[in-house]
Amino acid sequence: MVEVVLALGSNLGDRLTHLQAAVDCLASAGVAIDRVSAVWETPPFPEGQPRYLNAVLVGTTALGPEALLLAAKRCEERIGRTPTYRWGPRVIDIDILFFGDLAVDTPSLVIPHPRITERAFVLVPLAGIWDGPLPVLGVEPAILLASVTLDGIDETPYRLTF
Repeated sequence: MVEVVLALGSNLGDRLTHLQAAVDCLASAGVAIDRVSAVWETPPFPEGQPRYLNAVLVGTTALGPEALLLAAKRCEERIGRTPTYRWGPRVIDIDILFFGDLAVDTPSLVIPHPRITERAFVLVPLAGIWDGPLPVLGVEPAILLASVTLDGIDETPYRLTF
């Protein structure tokens, strides 16, 4: 079993229901979820689309990195995600942030996620559930948060169950 960290985001439809469906689907696909962050509402990138709800989860899995990616993509499809343009609005987005201490760089998968250090919508929820240095990067989320803008990022009263 390897520890994994995944980011969840939704800005279309019933966003909270989509996040919960992602947690449930990942659990049924072989991710034993240990903890889930608070749900945060964040600005879209690029502007001009609905605001996102975002969360981060930490769990363990016996799946390999590519199998976990396939499971995440299948969950996205089940929840209703359809292909769109890069950075377009989406029903659900599931990203693998970390896979143990493994660094992966293939055409289909890059771990750690290549833009994690720039994304407050990932770093804020992650900082709430992660103690110590991040795998591979070797730096704590709180340190990375100092270099990103936190404008428009609001904690919601919503919590996901697992």
